[in-house]
Amino acid sequence: MFTGIVTDVGTIVELDQQGDLRARIKTAYKTSGIDIGASIASDGVCLTVIALGDDWYDVQISAETVSKTNLSNWSVGKNVNLERALKVGDELGGHIVSGHVDGVAEVVAIEDEGDSTRVTLRAPKDLARFIAPKGSVALNGTSLTVNDVDGSDFGINFIPHTKEVTTWGDVAIGDKVNLEIDTLARYVARLAEMS
Repeated sequence: MFTGIVTDVGTIVELDQQGDLRARIKTAYKTSGIDIGASIASDGVCLTVIALGDDWYDVQISAETVSKTNLSNWSVGKNVNLERALKVGDELGGHIVSGHVDGVAEVVAIEDEGDSTRVTLRAPKDLARFIAPKGSVALNGTSLTVNDVDGSDFGINFIPHTKEVTTWGDVAIGDKVNLEIDTLARYVARLAEMS
């Protein structure tokens, strides 16, 4: 489990398509404190550490994961949002995030509003019903509050701090973004269907 509070921006330094995709991610994390088999959310995708170096870790990514996320767009030099798994007693500053991406949203508009930036995204139609104003979503692993919803489109405001400490400072129209809907929204919708 994660909180959606990004704690490092890593860089893809190697990609190798073997049977599965293997990625090497350079990080500021102290790798001596990471175990083989640990989970690290990388752009919101829960990935398992399979090898470690002084300032990097490797993950192996299945074809299923690549097909359901934006990881097919990863390239050497790309920066990615990182978060270590939640430990008992850690502060829950965002919302409960599983690292299991539900789909990919697309950035359709960007507009500066004061020092903040309003980003409008388009969710896949089957996921749009789970997104509500003032509800939570995780986008590329970042816990965010939805400002407004219009059909499949929804708006998020990024404050300067978020743009500085995540990859959101480089957002562009057309970007494909990993979307994880709020677990509570999923269960509420399921209960409503059963009524």
